Amino acid sequence: EVQLVESGGGLVQAGGSLRLSCAASGFTFDDYAIGWFRQAPGKEREGVSYIRSSDGSTYYADSVKGRFTLSSDNAKNTVYLQMNSLKPEDTAVYYCAAGPRVGPTPEFEYDYWGQGTQVTVSS
Repeated sequence: EVQLVESGGGLVQAGGSLRLSCAASGFTFDDYAIGWFRQAPGKEREGVSYIRSSDGSTYYADSVKGRFTLSSDNAKNTVYLQMNSLKPEDTAVYYCAAGPRVGPTPEFEYDYWGQGTQVTVSS
């Protein structure tokens, strides 16, 4: 069974940090790029960060560049999103998804999605 499971969300004050995890199973992890997306209430879902664990390539949206950092543990088929200097506008449900490339990619090209984890940043 294919699964992507996000964890690590929660409530944090502005300026704080959280680390999200995306654990993958049921497919060949190295064949895919993992994208992190977020959807705030009343807004469209947006891609914020992407990583291909097989070569370490990454891409960050301007809105999170310098504050968010991706890493991966290939032995655990897990990708991490370290989020520092969090802002209230980072509040959203965060999703990870397995897709074809590092960088902005239409959502229909993603094969697998997690269920999401809530991140709330208070001011």
